[in-house]
Amino acid sequence: MAGYDVVVRGGVVYDGTGGAPVRADVGIAAGRVAAVGVGLAEGERIVDAAGKWVLPGLIDVHTHYDAEVLFAPGLGESARHGVTSVVIGNCSLSTVYADAEDCADMFARVEALPWDVVHSAVKEHREWVDPESYVAALEAKPLGVNVAAFLGHSDIRAATMGIARASDDRARPTRGELRQMTRMLTDALDAGFVGLSTIRSSFSKLEGKRYPGRRLPSTYASWSEYRALNDVLRQRKRIHQSTPNLTARLELAHFFLQSAARGHGRPLKTTLISAADIKADRTVVRLATTVAALVNRALGAEFRWQHLPVPFEVYADGIDLVVFEEFGSGVAALNIRDLLRRHEFLNDPEFRRAFRKDMGKRFGSRVWHRDLDDAEIVACPDASVVGRSFGEIARERGILAPDALLDLVAEHGSALRWRTTIANDRDAELNRLANSPQVQMGFADSGAHLRNMAFYNMGIRFLERVRRDGVMPVERAVHRLTGELAQWYGMDTGRIAPGARADVTVVDPAGFDGSSAAYHEAPMPGASGVRRMVNRSDAAVAATIVNGALVYENGSFAPGFGTTLRAGRFLRAIE
Repeated sequence: MAGYDVVVRGGVVYDGTGGAPVRADVGIAAGRVAAVGVGLAEGERIVDAAGKWVLPGLIDVHTHYDAEVLFAPGLGESARHGVTSVVIGNCSLSTVYADAEDCADMFARVEALPWDVVHSAVKEHREWVDPESYVAALEAKPLGVNVAAFLGHSDIRAATMGIARASDDRARPTRGELRQMTRMLTDALDAGFVGLSTIRSSFSKLEGKRYPGRRLPSTYASWSEYRALNDVLRQRKRIHQSTPNLTARLELAHFFLQSAARGHGRPLKTTLISAADIKADRTVVRLATTVAALVNRALGAEFRWQHLPVPFEVYADGIDLVVFEEFGSGVAALNIRDLLRRHEFLNDPEFRRAFRKDMGKRFGSRVWHRDLDDAEIVACPDASVVGRSFGEIARERGILAPDALLDLVAEHGSALRWRTTIANDRDAELNRLANSPQVQMGFADSGAHLRNMAFYNMGIRFLERVRRDGVMPVERAVHRLTGELAQWYGMDTGRIAPGARADVTVVDPAGFDGSSAAYHEAPMPGASGVRRMVNRSDAAVAATIVNGALVYENGSFAPGFGTTLRAGRFLRAIE
């Protein structure tokens, strides 16, 4: 065939199946791969891939772009890192049914997004009334990448019961309300959603003026409510995504059993966050993957832990960081949203006693290690503390480390910025997890925690480590980031073969120089005055092609990206 729209010329092609690579050209026409071979005819556009890897577009299965996709639909922070498909609607949160105020209250605190940004996005852009019209609204936008979606359980619970009852531990849905939620879910699956997301985490709180400090609606549901919704998912062979309650680890048994085929006739695909090598308890991740392997083998389950294959480094402005939701004194401080009142509270002697006690606990379920010697100050009006840990400062001042933290926060507020690594700091354990069949690559949290973390380029960073350390063959790593995820989630993407969707990423391994892990900030498109943490992999990502459209090349976006160029599509789940 001649007259290709795009020819990716002379690269090493990894087809996404895990098979050995071949040196070839990839010809693209009408949004599909038309041919893979040597010496293909010219195209309207030529991408020089000599010395580079040609992969299926990377897939990010755990994002919170639900608001951003409405006002900045290019999703450039994913496209520039070779990501061509994202999944929204995770962790019980979506914007399909709930009104603007409910959505803002649900997203803002738990995902560390500005309340006003979420509220205005939903209020100004809502032109849908149900899942099918929601899909149509997204498809009408100039998407920069493909979008698939979960329906959020907190979303349908708030819309059905009202957010007051939905976040009240004493309230239960009536039979009619439960039937309504199952109809909502059925309508979403009919519209092509990949499944339902729920949340059990006790750390997930509401924002806003009405019910601040209450947990997300999904956390208040009974297991019989979940079972009713799971029955729909199981029948339709769709997916249940969730965040477990780490303070009640025995609850994990419910997730393992719901995934089992035994007793149900067929398994329920279940994916939880996250398989992480947390510093606070090095035993957890091995136990989690061992139990998952046993359940999958003995009970015929289809259970996967999502795994972030890079160090889990987080930043905080003052105490605005989700890890403080783990313990009572931290929650009490975060519940005070007025900064002047919080300042007074942080100096209260009774609060300080409770905070020191909570920070000193070394046992029990937790994610954060709470070691303030392992917490580096990176910015502060007092330049003398920058580059030092709270523990070091405490010893110098003759006080305890928790008091050093609180003193600096009380004095400087959010102008005090610090960082720590919570998990995934050991290469050997990262390599073990990357090779585990019980995990899937995910949990980038793209689009959320704007000032706390940035893992938009986790796929590129993983490929760099694979090449550097020989974690696994490159073709297997590519499969884990593309074809494996596409098949499990039922998405029509993730491979390079004639007839396949032309989602392609061109990676330059010469650009694997360690810079992709560096800290960067950039303005958030469409959100005036908001800056967020981002990644930059420009040296490693030569080109990103979405449905045959060259959206990013050599550090620049295509003309009309995110404004007039409609490259992405809504990916309806494949039955």
